[in-house]
Amino acid sequence: GRGSNEDLRKNNYTCTPAGEEPAGICLACSYECHGTHKLFELYTKRNFRCDCGNSKFKNLQCKLLPEKGKVNSGNKYNDNFFGLYCTCKRPYPDPEDEIPDEMIQCIVCEDWFHGRHLGAVPPESGDFHEMICQACMKHCHFLWAYASQLAVPALTKVNSLEDKGIILNVEESEEQKKEIKKESGVEHQEKEEGKQIEQFNEPSTSSGSSCPEVKFTKSEDPVCKLKELQSKQFLKKDTATFWPSNWRSKLCTCEDCLKMYSELEVQFLTDECDTVLAYENKGTSDQETDRRDPLMDTLNSMNRVQQVELICEYNDLKTELTDYLRRFADEGTVVKREDIQHFFEEFQSRKRRRTNRMQYYCS
Repeated sequence: GRGSNEDLRKNNYTCTPAGEEPAGICLACSYECHGTHKLFELYTKRNFRCDCGNSKFKNLQCKLLPEKGKVNSGNKYNDNFFGLYCTCKRPYPDPEDEIPDEMIQCIVCEDWFHGRHLGAVPPESGDFHEMICQACMKHCHFLWAYASQLAVPALTKVNSLEDKGIILNVEESEEQKKEIKKESGVEHQEKEEGKQIEQFNEPSTSSGSSCPEVKFTKSEDPVCKLKELQSKQFLKKDTATFWPSNWRSKLCTCEDCLKMYSELEVQFLTDECDTVLAYENKGTSDQETDRRDPLMDTLNSMNRVQQVELICEYNDLKTELTDYLRRFADEGTVVKREDIQHFFEEFQSRKRRRTNRMQYYCS
């Protein structure tokens, strides 16, 4: 998921130019190992590991983690790693494009698309939270059944011939039933209808920053949500789709559907921790925890004399450390472990010299 192994990534165009295998590096390596190189910003990439210093780079060893595997076999690369985006394969920002347009990231392929190249006019940014591009909707064809209930706006019926959509209704003929099942990638057995696990209009119980584990309830005759939706009329179009914040929790998690997700390599769709919103909220929560001052917790357990002494020492440390780190920020260099160790050794040495100069007399 994004929270554990996905950070801001950059592609190194200097070390891996066009014609060679692309590579992605983490933010820390972009400063420490590739500070003067030409880089492309990639934002987040799912389950991606830093390539710095591996076999993709000739005569380069990572300064932060020298011992790395030769290849990150789990990494996936696309045209973004060469600074090209969308179906138009253009850079961003594009100096030749005078049309103001918002770039939106597809949550499946993680490519970025111009709003005007999605086959549909995007809703207002506040009306949806995630987008799936045209190509990924063709790949994940089962999602069209969910779009009739969950997409923004919901794709429920054709308003005119201009919609250029296809109405699918599996109740019309046995031939259509077989076609829908083939599209879903799962051959379901005919089962008794009437049971429902969850209504699609129920509110989500998950919060923005927490990611509940997906629990699967076993029963003798489980009801497949996808099969129920496919038994009704729904619209299929050649466009991207837009989805609200809690739509992933509505996806079916029966055994057949889980198998289908695995075959299509989209298991992450049922993981609410995979969303960029959850990832950003986790980062915000971590920052708030980091901003909590440990000094106040310690002061509550001390007497007045100890409190004054600790505050003085703490202020000295804070001032000197801030001045020390500011030099690294001004120079644009990464702070290493040995730099911090050197600072505290010097700080303790200065503290001892100050203490030794003090003399106390009794009258």
